[in-house]
Amino acid sequence: MNVLVINSSPRMKRGGTALLVNAFLEGVKEAGAQSEVVYLQKMKVNHCLGCFSCWLKTPGKCAQDDDMTELLPKIGTTDILVLATPVYVDGMTSKMKAILDRTLPLLHPFFEIRDDHCRHPRREGVNTKKIVLISVSGFTELDNFDPLVHHVQALAKNMGNEYAGALLRPVAATLPMFKQMGIDIDDVLAAAKQAGVEVVREGRISDETMQTVSRELVSREAFVKQVNVMFQRIIDSQAQK
Repeated sequence: MNVLVINSSPRMKRGGTALLVNAFLEGVKEAGAQSEVVYLQKMKVNHCLGCFSCWLKTPGKCAQDDDMTELLPKIGTTDILVLATPVYVDGMTSKMKAILDRTLPLLHPFFEIRDDHCRHPRREGVNTKKIVLISVSGFTELDNFDPLVHHVQALAKNMGNEYAGALLRPVAATLPMFKQMGIDIDDVLAAAKQAGVEVVREGRISDETMQTVSRELVSREAFVKQVNVMFQRIIDSQAQK
């Protein structure tokens, strides 16, 4: 079984997104699957032109020749596709959206009725089975992920894939701070690892595992106070330069 992770965080290996992805992939490896991580920050992928050449002129092939030429076959043939993105303005990063828009060549232009909805059938050889979402947010409330989750769930339906669950971590940008504050986050990372095991062996992430990854680490009031102090300290230090 193959797992492809598309990490759209501009922080790549240094951010909260990568922290969850790394733990998740430990579980994937433990379960016996192969994995690959692609960092969109290193790639050149243009926005979709909406020209429909991939449907009408060169079926299955985009008119643009950029790094999507190499990435698209990987997306279409992996068993499990993992979309890893921080929440940017109530959704995914622009780089992730560009990637998803450019997956149009994986579909036929024709219509079919599937699950009582009008959809496009997948092209022959496209066999991605499941989609997993990994996301982090700087805010404290879990409902800040709702628009992104709904988007990815809709994508899974449109692409003929099964939505296998999401690892959602509020206040993720300050996870290193929690260790300094004496707050244990080991169970969160252990749950992210367990998610990797579950999606490979069971085909989905359990509700219990997802809840552990998202659990409250500190009260909202204490977190807001700590973060505001941190930002004020940074602003003050910049002003003195």
